[in-house]
Amino acid sequence: ATPNGIASVKHIVIVLSGKGGVGKSTVAAQLAFALIASGSKVGLLDVDLCGPSAAKVLGLEGRQVMQSSTGWIPVYNDASQSLAVMSIAFLLQSSEDAVIWRGPKKNALIKQFLEDVAWGELDYLIIDTPPGTSDEQISTIEFLRDKGRLDGAVMVTTPQEVSLVDVRKEITFCSKMGCKVLGVVENMSGFVCPCCSEVTHIFSSGGAEA
Repeated sequence: ATPNGIASVKHIVIVLSGKGGVGKSTVAAQLAFALIASGSKVGLLDVDLCGPSAAKVLGLEGRQVMQSSTGWIPVYNDASQSLAVMSIAFLLQSSEDAVIWRGPKKNALIKQFLEDVAWGELDYLIIDTPPGTSDEQISTIEFLRDKGRLDGAVMVTTPQEVSLVDVRKEITFCSKMGCKVLGVVENMSGFVCPCCSEVTHIFSSGGAEA
């Protein structure tokens, strides 16, 4: 039987951002695919309950979660089952349905995603979160931290100061929550011309280094 929950997951990494629209979900998906390319078994958990993006990013819209004796069966991206994905998007009737929940209900579903999904034996579980430092991040980090299961966080930002201000707050949040920062990804810092391969820094670059 496929083990449920995170008992057989070797490494868990949470992807955070202080600002919305910095490409966090895309980075989380690309991180998952890079790990798969290295030969790892990978899962992607989307805990952005009010604005889930994983299903759209991965082309899995309209798919549904199946129930088994070991818990919820995650949705797989292809026949090879190289990537296991779980998102509230798979539980909604329509992609246009709004999730209007207060903290306790969000916390309960996140706990279910971590305890009652048949993740099986994974090398990595990547957790995509909403921007900021709200219920979803706090619940996820506290649950994993208390079980000693969180390897750390990857921060995503863009080069602009308005994004960097918020990612600095996110780093402070991690420090207070006892979550190790594994690295900072500066997204959207350069546009590579498809004709000549010249890189143009439309939004500047190097901000994340500061």
